[in-house]
Amino acid sequence: MADREIVVAVCGGIAAYKTAAVVSALVQRGAGVTVAMTEAAQKFITPLTFEALTGRRVFNSVWDVADDYDPQHLRLTERADLFIVAPATANVVAKMAHGLADDLVSTMLLAAACPVLLAPAMNARMWENRIVRRNVETLRANGYRFVGPGSGWMACRTVGVGRMSEPDEIVAAAMESVGSRRKP
Repeated sequence: MADREIVVAVCGGIAAYKTAAVVSALVQRGAGVTVAMTEAAQKFITPLTFEALTGRRVFNSVWDVADDYDPQHLRLTERADLFIVAPATANVVAKMAHGLADDLVSTMLLAAACPVLLAPAMNARMWENRIVRRNVETLRANGYRFVGPGSGWMACRTVGVGRMSEPDEIVAAAMESVGSRRKP
């Protein structure tokens, strides 16, 4: 993972705590990791956690301008070798499937010129919903990659499919995704 640039988008779900372990593992393997967070994600985990793990600023608004005029949704995706969305909620999956860009994360996803890996996380009933399944199939047909979801105990105190994959599974999928991609 040395010399690889990875953007990790953290969306609003309880599984966001697992994303910290994913980010840490990627950094330990030598990747440069930049984190973007939705407003909802910040209700579950703070940007400070990811800043400490990456040594980089966390981005959370399309309206924050780092330098004179810096369209982050473009600049951050231009140098990325991989874009990971974890947790990939039903909300962000729907936005992606329909080309909706109403926040930094969804805007960055539309601008991504690299492979995108999604780690879904949602209640089992949501995961099995025909609309969600159709959105997932739309994304798969357009070349997006998925890791999981797995089955197990969920925050809603039920057991079923919809649990975000474990960090080591996401890291393995990330390594596979960038392994075949040549650096310029």
